[in-house]
Amino acid sequence: MNSDSLFPSRQEGCLMLADARRMGQPKPEHFEPDWWRAAGRIIGEATGRGSAWFIDVDNEQWVLRHYRRGGVVGRFNQDAYLFTGEARSRPVRELRLLAEMEGRGLPVPAPVAMRLQRHGLFYRADLLTVRVPGRPLSALLADGAADPALFAVIGEVIGRFHREGVFHADLNAHNILVDGHSVHLIDFDRGEWRSPGRWQRANLDRLQRSLRKLLADQWRGNAHWLQCWLALEQAWQEALSPETPIE
Repeated sequence: MNSDSLFPSRQEGCLMLADARRMGQPKPEHFEPDWWRAAGRIIGEATGRGSAWFIDVDNEQWVLRHYRRGGVVGRFNQDAYLFTGEARSRPVRELRLLAEMEGRGLPVPAPVAMRLQRHGLFYRADLLTVRVPGRPLSALLADGAADPALFAVIGEVIGRFHREGVFHADLNAHNILVDGHSVHLIDFDRGEWRSPGRWQRANLDRLQRSLRKLLADQWRGNAHWLQCWLALEQAWQEALSPETPIE
């Protein structure tokens, strides 16, 4: 699948973009948690900065996520973004990126649909994707259920993304899902295609900072976690093509 397989529609002042294989004609109510709840389809919910609802849809499960702001800005403006054109909006870019990555065989949530609601100079947005099985790496770290073999798989997966030129804007332990020895990356908001360069190493450094924060004192001087990280970094490097320069 690629972004050419996504079909736009407009209803009630909304722009919607959908993978017709999974949804067909999208409707505004498909992006409303209360509509799914009334239909008895909500089977779970994840809270946090960007709340997500898990939906049972026939032979698969979907994740509905409303775009929310974080940081200092999020204290005053929870979910409104400046409108600078549909093609540059967060949901359109993320859905198209997911479609392209899925087409290249990268382990990402399959795209279902997105909705953009414009309000004057601003817009609000929602995204539907297929739910990926597994637990966040952050949860495995909390349980002490991570070892060098798993970290090597994670490093290889990240290396594949970087070899393809995928920049993940928020690569951290919460956005890596692990199911046995299967690893997926999720949450590609603000992700993009890039040429090889320093961003690849910076992306990996961002993940290491996430691990250090989660493990705190356990990280410093701990031979186990040092071994885990070395396994990840070696696998990441090996997954990059020999022609890819890493600065």
